[in-house]
Amino acid sequence: MTTEEQTVQIIDPALIQERKWREVRKVLEKNPPPAVADLLMQLDKSAALIVFKILPRDFAAEVFAYLDPVQKDNFLSCLNDKEAQQIVSELTPDDRTDLFSELPAEVTRRVLQLLPPQEFKEVSLLLGYPERSVGRMMTPDYVTCQPDWTVAKTLRNIRERGKDSETVNMVYVVDEQGHLLDDIKLRHIIMAKPTTRIKKICNDVFVSLSAFDEREKAIQLIKKYDLVALPVVDSQGVLIGIVTVDDLLDVQDAAVTEDIYKGAGISMPSNDLLATANIKSISVRLLFTYRIVWLLVLIFVNLFSGAALSHFSDIIQRNIVLIFFMPLLIDSGGNSGSQAATLAIRSLAKGDVTLTDWFKLFSKEFLVALLLGFTMAVTVAALGFFRGLHFTGLARDGYSVALITFLTMQCIIIFSSLLGISLPFIFTKFRLDPAAASAPIISSLSDIMGVIIYFSIATLVLRFF
Repeated sequence: MTTEEQTVQIIDPALIQERKWREVRKVLEKNPPPAVADLLMQLDKSAALIVFKILPRDFAAEVFAYLDPVQKDNFLSCLNDKEAQQIVSELTPDDRTDLFSELPAEVTRRVLQLLPPQEFKEVSLLLGYPERSVGRMMTPDYVTCQPDWTVAKTLRNIRERGKDSETVNMVYVVDEQGHLLDDIKLRHIIMAKPTTRIKKICNDVFVSLSAFDEREKAIQLIKKYDLVALPVVDSQGVLIGIVTVDDLLDVQDAAVTEDIYKGAGISMPSNDLLATANIKSISVRLLFTYRIVWLLVLIFVNLFSGAALSHFSDIIQRNIVLIFFMPLLIDSGGNSGSQAATLAIRSLAKGDVTLTDWFKLFSKEFLVALLLGFTMAVTVAALGFFRGLHFTGLARDGYSVALITFLTMQCIIIFSSLLGISLPFIFTKFRLDPAAASAPIISSLSDIMGVIIYFSIATLVLRFF
């Protein structure tokens, strides 16, 4: 059992029911903010608001940062202007920007008007960057030094300014104009002699980001170089902020969740609400809205399957045994295509492959699909022989059904696998999210083509039997 689970369980529900707020506050103060946030999201709206209000101001701001967007909106709507201003002012700049990115426009406008001029300027600057850019998630709270400073002077500066910094594990070396020259790990500064100049410790090798880079690039770099933070510079190379690993982990978690939902055909809102919010907090209306779009689209797509069946109605009536294998063959194609699409989507998301790698993956998938199709075709052909023989009692019918199912399985697996490996690249080429090219689309297209392939092959084979 984790520490957070233990802390949530030591809260006696009777304390809240009996409105013993002083005791509730004493207990909650001993718990980590994420655990308290989890507790608040389990309470009903009125109780959660009361418990939140009794928390110390600094601690309440930490808890607020861990709430899901729906809960944050609920709290801010119920707090008066002074309470809302205090909570938002205590948030770190990056958490504050995330908040304004998630909230409805009218709530954002109200809270922005409550901020002091300096904080309003910071938020406005960060909100001026593209929605999924590094600039939206960076924080201006970091520690710097200059190359001519001694280690002793640098350590004094860290003690004075480090308290309000997002992290002091990395210290950034800048010139008098603020241009980033290097980044140094704190331990290297601590281990150096007090009289050593910072430029003697520098190696002039560092990794930085543009404020307009996409968040995925930050995740890739922080993984590749095993860093706790990345500096963000403007077009002139001036240091304007940093992004930290804890913020990137939140982004990655939301991105993975979003891809999973898109892969299931759930439409995502522009503010990533469904990827970040607790599903218990989302209304029935919103859940209906997110899910109905793709379901309606797929209804019309699958009408083509019905049209294909109607076209082959004569051969189906004369050879009713073929109906028994249709779900098996078509579902196998959808499963194979979804597997291939998942491999492509994940590889593109991780940066393991690019658009130029499409033909290489296409060729490899063709060979894999041949092997998969042959293995599955042999199995289904054996079943087809015995089913055809049992249905009519004629060996000829057993052989014909076996051949039809063998050829169909091989063709469907190849088609669906190549479709699955290609669609994510096509979506990426047209600047669409490749995650949307997953199960629903693959399955629907495989269904349509599966019916056409199956009964086209059946029509040709049965001419010779």
